Amino acid sequence: MILVDRARLAEYLRSRREALRPEDAGLPRGQRRRTRGLRREEVAVLSDMSIDYYTRLEQPRGPHPSEQILGALARGLRLSLEERDHLFHLGGYPTPRRSADTGHVNPGMMRIFDGLRDAAALVVSHLGETLLQTGPAVALLGDDSVHTGPARSRHYRWFTDPAARLLYPVEEHAEQSRVIVADLLVSYTRDGVRSRAAELADDLLTVSPEFAALWREHPVTGAYCGPQRFAHPLVGALELNCQRLIDPDQSQQLVVYTATPGTVSHDKFSLICGGLVTDSGAARS
Repeated sequence: MILVDRARLAEYLRSRREALRPEDAGLPRGQRRRTRGLRREEVAVLSDMSIDYYTRLEQPRGPHPSEQILGALARGLRLSLEERDHLFHLGGYPTPRRSADTGHVNPGMMRIFDGLRDAAALVVSHLGETLLQTGPAVALLGDDSVHTGPARSRHYRWFTDPAARLLYPVEEHAEQSRVIVADLLVSYTRDGVRSRAAELADDLLTVSPEFAALWREHPVTGAYCGPQRFAHPLVGALELNCQRLIDPDQSQQLVVYTATPGTVSHDKFSLICGGLVTDSGAARS
C-alpha cells in the first residue's frame, strides 16, 4: 500500500509555489499581483492539470497523485532534482532514477525555454525524445506529444515510419540518417550496453537494415547544428538556422530554429510561427 503524507505534500507544494516568481516560469508579473509567488491556477496550467485538481492537492483533500502527476508538478514548479525527489517521497513513491534517462527537465534549461515561447524551440533528450515544445515548434515540426513507446524517439521514427521523413527534402535523408545514428552512438558509448540507448539501438538493429548498415560504420559527427532545409506541407521549402544548447550532463539539449530576416524562408517561417496559415495552407486575412 502506498502511503502519502497529504498534509506535508500540500505544505510543500504551497511553499514551492510561493517561492517561484512569475518571471522564473516565463509569466508576466502584472501590476495587480498580490499573491506571493505564483497563483494556483498558474501552477495548474504549467503542470497540465485542472485548477480544481491542483487546488485539492494543496488543501489537502485531493486524490492520491500518481507518479505522472508528481512528475508534471515537478516540471511545472521548476523543481531541482533534489526538490523533485522530496516531492516523490512525500507522495509515497520511490525517487526516480538519477540518470541521463530521466525525462525531468532541469530548472536552468526550463528557464531558458520559458523565455522562448514565441520562438520555434524544443527540449529533447539524448534519445531524440521531445520533452517540451513551444507552439511555433509544433507548427513547424508537428506535435511530438502524440507519440508513445519507442516512437517517442525521433531516432526510432526516422527509421521505422516513412512519415517521419516527409518534412525533409529527399536529398537530405541520407545525411539525416547518418547524423541520427552518430547521435545515438554517442549515447550508447557513454551509457553502456545496459542503457536505454542500447535498448533503442537493439530495436533498430532488428527492424531497420539501413540503421544496421550505418551502425556498423561507427559514424562520428560534430555537435554543430548548421542550416537545415525543410519541405513543410503548408509553405513548401524552408531553410532555417539551428542553434543548440547542450546540458552539462549531455542528457538534454535545447534546440531553436530561426530564419534569416529578409529571406523568403523568413516570410514563410513567420506565417507558420504566427499562426497565419490554416491546415488547408491558405493564409488568414
